[in-house]
Amino acid sequence: MDKEKLQKLREDYSKHSLDESDVNQDPLKQFEQWMTEALESEIPEPNAMTLSTVDFNNKPHSRVVLLKGLEDGGFIFYTNYASNKGEEMDQNPNVSLCFLWLGLERQVLIDGEVEKLPKEENEAYFKQRPYKSQLGALASNQSAEVPNRAFLEKKFAELEEKYEEGNVPKPESWGGYKVTPEAIEFWQGRRSRLHDRIKYELIADKWNIKRLSP
Repeated sequence: MDKEKLQKLREDYSKHSLDESDVNQDPLKQFEQWMTEALESEIPEPNAMTLSTVDFNNKPHSRVVLLKGLEDGGFIFYTNYASNKGEEMDQNPNVSLCFLWLGLERQVLIDGEVEKLPKEENEAYFKQRPYKSQLGALASNQSAEVPNRAFLEKKFAELEEKYEEGNVPKPESWGGYKVTPEAIEFWQGRRSRLHDRIKYELIADKWNIKRLSP
């Protein structure tokens, strides 16, 4: 790795600006606006978000998951409840989400509490998933060690043989979560590293809006 090349990497952001006088008073509506613009700009996987959790030893862990809805004031995603992140969220519901849309020079940070979705919502969403995605969820005991790739492919093939399309059962350990935000920060890249940072904090059931130094 060329350390000098890394240190010289620079981008002078200039596409947009963000001012506290122009943002929506509701951060969820502001997020919807930015997500719509990300979708329209055809950025690859604009719903990809980094989910950060904390384990039993207070060590943070991050990974990318996909946003699948913005409902009832919360951010929705699905995963395996028995995975490392599932166990960590059971132990500590405080999580952080991060969206990065480089094509728009934007980032959104979200802090909040996570809770599991009702079983009927999980069932309804699972039925909408593509057939092979359903099989993949059933084949994978997420985060558990496996001997090799062939082990997973064999298990997948066996399930494909066993279940026809439309008849794949939802794994008991698979389901959705909703993150209810307590703070949301919108970051817009600007020239000379003087970025715009507008933060919403929920105080006494009311969103307080302030500008942060870059």
